[in-house]
Amino acid sequence: MTRIAIIGGGISGLAAAFALEEHRRAGDDVDYVLYEASARLGGVLRTESIDGCVVEAGPDSFITEKPWAADLCRALGLGDQLIGSNDADRKTYILTKGRLVVMPDGLMFMVPTKILPTGLSPLFSWKTKLRMTQELFHPPRAVDHDESVAAFVERHYGAEMVDRLADPLLSGVYGGEAASLSVRAVLPRFAEMERTHGSLGRAMLAARKTIKKVGAVPRKPAPPLFTSLKGGMQNLAETVVSRLTPSALLTNAPVQAVQREAGSWVVSAGMQSDEFDSVIIALPAPAAAQVLRIVSPELSAELAAIQYSSSITVALGYDRNVRQSLPPGFGFLVPRSEGKKLLAATFVHNKFPHRAPEDRALLRCFFAGNNAEDVWPLSDDQIIGIVRNELQQILGLRAEPLFARVYKWKSAMAQYGVGHLERLDRMERLRQQLPGLALAGNAYRGIGVPDCVRSGRDGAEQLVET
Repeated sequence: MTRIAIIGGGISGLAAAFALEEHRRAGDDVDYVLYEASARLGGVLRTESIDGCVVEAGPDSFITEKPWAADLCRALGLGDQLIGSNDADRKTYILTKGRLVVMPDGLMFMVPTKILPTGLSPLFSWKTKLRMTQELFHPPRAVDHDESVAAFVERHYGAEMVDRLADPLLSGVYGGEAASLSVRAVLPRFAEMERTHGSLGRAMLAARKTIKKVGAVPRKPAPPLFTSLKGGMQNLAETVVSRLTPSALLTNAPVQAVQREAGSWVVSAGMQSDEFDSVIIALPAPAAAQVLRIVSPELSAELAAIQYSSSITVALGYDRNVRQSLPPGFGFLVPRSEGKKLLAATFVHNKFPHRAPEDRALLRCFFAGNNAEDVWPLSDDQIIGIVRNELQQILGLRAEPLFARVYKWKSAMAQYGVGHLERLDRMERLRQQLPGLALAGNAYRGIGVPDCVRSGRDGAEQLVET
């Protein structure tokens, strides 16, 4: 029998365990033990029901375009619980000089594909609008080195585009700054567009023409941008756990180290050690570095060099009057140049069905990176006070919330810095020197829930096949 240890009980580790459970039930001679340092499984997937509202402490959804999380939901029998975002009402605002300005129609991330709405938008200065026009004439360019997203975007559209769009958009996903994130790791499609077309705008327009040519065949309606679960994201983790062998799940079991001995892997957790054929390490990179420090100092050093940022989400519930007073749309983003602590706020009742009763407004406010570190030492009441003060400044919202919750996630979001893909190549060479080792989690090739699910499943398949 092949015995596999899974270290880490977040969604990456749970996805790995579910893949192994499927193999076991199909008759493969495989067994597993999952170690989780905390008392609960599921990591950042945590949902609360408050005053009839579905409140997400961690991620509230996942990108529909990446199929792995939805595929797992269907495999678990949760297909009928999948819900899409209300994209007919999708509208995002950018705080610009103290007022909310709607993102113009036709902006694909930050690339304008419709000239008129962008040209008429007060979001950008005339200088930036001129840069957008000039960008259409950029020649193809093969860049032989990695660079930051900020440098890449500034080359194409100027510093204002970085400040007002690229940085706020990436803050909401990675909790980091465009100036430190790798364009090749974070926006690989854009780097490829520059190589083939030069102009990002021309590349986008060419892609749209191709889609229209194929359009002789009746096209299905576009899928929603975001997908979630009707009862909340924690339902995904709980359902996976319910399908696993209970005796194989060890909580309150922090792993101190793994070592290689006579072709096997020895996992040390507390006063106990156990022997396995293979190991999947599904931990944040700094924790993975600690676990691997004995067996491979070199791989440990590469893992330790991957930076993480912290985040804080604040959920606020309000009554019908507030719901009716809020602007339509999904919420707003705040450029750092606006001098606020908040980086974003989501109008959850607009974004997803089933998240709040008709007479409730549910807001989800977000701090990350340096902004989160600045307010981290404060009490929950003080953090709620900052949120309420800034919501008053931005939205004119003075009402007392019906409820407020603060959720803190220390060093939870991996930062794909410049040179990240080269680091992954070095790590893969080092990993191949350690037969029976797989790495999974948000530190490598995607930070969202679908990427974590894929990494856990791929790690399990890789070890079963060897």
